Amino acid sequence: MGERKKPRGYIGVLIVMVVLGGLALALVLTYGKQFGIGPVGAVSTKYADALKVAMHFFDVQKSGKLVNNKISWRGDSALEDGRDANLDLSKGMYDAGDHMKFGFPMAFTATVLSWAILEYGDNMESLNQLQPAKDSLKWITDYLVNAHPKHNELYIQVGDPVADHECWDRPEDMTEKRPLTKVTTSKPGSDVVAETAAAMASASLVFKSSNSKYSSLLLGHAEDLFSFANEHRGTYSKNIPGVQSYYNSTGYGDELLWAASWLYHATKDSTYLEFVTGEDGKDYANWGTPTWFSWDDKLPGTHVLLSRVSFFGPEDASDMENISEYRKTAEVIMCSLLPDSPSATASRTQGGLLWVSKWHALQQPVASAFLAVLFSDYMLSSGTSKLECDSESFSPSDLREFAISQVDYVLGDNPMKMSYLVGYSEKYPQYVHHRGASIPADATTDCKNGWKWLESDKPNPNVATGALVGGPSESDKYVDSRNNSMQGEPSTYNSAVFVGLLSGLVSSSSVPKTFK
Repeated sequence: MGERKKPRGYIGVLIVMVVLGGLALALVLTYGKQFGIGPVGAVSTKYADALKVAMHFFDVQKSGKLVNNKISWRGDSALEDGRDANLDLSKGMYDAGDHMKFGFPMAFTATVLSWAILEYGDNMESLNQLQPAKDSLKWITDYLVNAHPKHNELYIQVGDPVADHECWDRPEDMTEKRPLTKVTTSKPGSDVVAETAAAMASASLVFKSSNSKYSSLLLGHAEDLFSFANEHRGTYSKNIPGVQSYYNSTGYGDELLWAASWLYHATKDSTYLEFVTGEDGKDYANWGTPTWFSWDDKLPGTHVLLSRVSFFGPEDASDMENISEYRKTAEVIMCSLLPDSPSATASRTQGGLLWVSKWHALQQPVASAFLAVLFSDYMLSSGTSKLECDSESFSPSDLREFAISQVDYVLGDNPMKMSYLVGYSEKYPQYVHHRGASIPADATTDCKNGWKWLESDKPNPNVATGALVGGPSESDKYVDSRNNSMQGEPSTYNSAVFVGLLSGLVSSSSVPKTFK
């Protein structure tokens, strides 16, 4: 073929395009630096791919009779859970690498997953992940509905953790007894009951437009549970000492505020706002004091969630002065996270990861990054250009960059040069502390004869796709050993927070000003 001739004026047009293009890019970068908007799609593919992987772990953890099972090595399990109380508690999700159903962290999983859907559902939908997220959420809330058969009664655990941890078997082959544990007025647990109320209230918003009947059912349970938690106060792990070795609660005040905040968003009933701004807020909110968001401490999440009211209204909300205290505390938290802030925490590894605990080390960094993305987008959506941290000011993009630093560490930008998200990239943990993943699907095991699979020096025969392992040591090291539960065991609640974080980073976008 002959050489294709360029039309007259091509060079001149090209020069104009380059100049205008450069100007446009400069405007995008300048505007983006101020308001947190970057070139759309610049990093979205990486986070989109990671989100698709992370979503699989909820399917890995499902209990009960599996519908449209997407995990080839999983099958029906725990079909008789709840039978002793004439209840169907077969659904829900296994907590981590074991076969326990712990209501406290499971409800937190549901609340955070709901929050992620409410804020970033459009991003999920663009990747065909919204419906899977809603399906996973409903798998938990179906269980929680059945776990609340009476007004002042909530079943908060299925299985005996001591007996459960004496076994190494597949969930499909479990033979050990599955006793039930509940809280009542005589043995109250305001923390776990209020967290369950938060899960129901937030999920009611998720299903409001697509399944109004189910949404109303959830909201009714949420309001009833909040009354139970508020009127019969007590810490569940004090009243039921047997749970202290696993999910010991440090108090219930944060859960009461967290639940009331979600109920306000779900109902617009001002009495819930009055609850968080009144005496209970003054007693439990610890305004001005930053803490770490986790399954046990809901205060950071509450501060960020209630800052929505300050950012977006309604302006006639009662006691806006105390509402502003939540936003101010959220700002203190954000300032502690930003590495260049005068009040930045020094608790970080050499590789740049926030460092709080050697157990499940990724929990607080991922949760903090999720809150940072949310707050960044609240600023963006409200036209708030600056966050004041003592003598310095920061933009929404600074918060986003912090969040990106944490998620990139998780996905491989770390001294180990490995992904801590199983199934993502070419290098990720092969010896995840997870019973089902460690035992071949065609193996016949019972409680005692499955231990050989724990001790095996071969990689897991099944990939626990989407599992977010515990994480590295303070020196940025990771020992990939099945016996290393401290670093190698995943959990559903950490996965929920990570899904929220990834959903917020998929594209440069704002959040809805109201949950409809």
